[in-house]
Amino acid sequence: MTNNALIHPSAIVDADAQLHPTVEVGPFVVIGPHVRVGAGSRIGAHCVLDGHTTLGENNTIHPHASIGGPPQDKKYAGEATELHIGSGNTIREFTTINTGTAQGGGVTHVGDDNWIMAYAHIAHDCHVGSHTVIANSVALAGHVHVGDWAIIGGLTGVHQFTRIGAHAMIGFSSHVSQDVLPFVLAGGNPFAVRGLNVEGLRRRSFNANQISTLKSAYRIVFRDGNTLQEACEQLQDLQTRVVQGDGWEDVLTVLAFVQQAERGIAR
Repeated sequence: MTNNALIHPSAIVDADAQLHPTVEVGPFVVIGPHVRVGAGSRIGAHCVLDGHTTLGENNTIHPHASIGGPPQDKKYAGEATELHIGSGNTIREFTTINTGTAQGGGVTHVGDDNWIMAYAHIAHDCHVGSHTVIANSVALAGHVHVGDWAIIGGLTGVHQFTRIGAHAMIGFSSHVSQDVLPFVLAGGNPFAVRGLNVEGLRRRSFNANQISTLKSAYRIVFRDGNTLQEACEQLQDLQTRVVQGDGWEDVLTVLAFVQQAERGIAR
């Protein structure tokens, strides 16, 4: 479905592409045959949308972005891998987001209501949650996972297979090569965790009891000299002592994240 009145005459839209009639397409845009774009989305001038790419509703893509290009992976052999982008995202100028690889599950995924700033790169097989802020010139290597509400400062590079937990905040120009725990504030070179992201949690309506519980979890992982195994044991004990609603689920989130760490935890 397309509405030619909303598509600039200089744009090249493949006849097999599926655009909701309310999608606006700017001048000199190129859209490939396997692209699907939901209602209310706007695609700025000179953008390229290619590959097996699906976008939800009300996304705004600013000029010169390249969305759905093939993965920058030498093992890629032209497989029909995919890119899924949710709804309500803002994708700024010159951003690049690649499709997945067969070896990485075949899908790159971006959630809803993300703010992705200019020159950012989201590589193959990344999974970006919802409500994140990815600042200018951030580069996510392949297979990176970014949790909901995470904020990544400009010019930061994230190593392949690294995870950034929900509600974490990464400072400007950081080099992230190990997993970053949910709810923390981290950054600098050398990279280190600096504290709990208290102000960010307050802005997202975490109550005083939740923040107090997370401070206890933070001390277990970062301040008490525990190994990761010891930290997991003490987090399990903390969880049994916390009343549900006062941070019980948050401790479970931290515990699960530590247990699943394969690249080690940034400390």
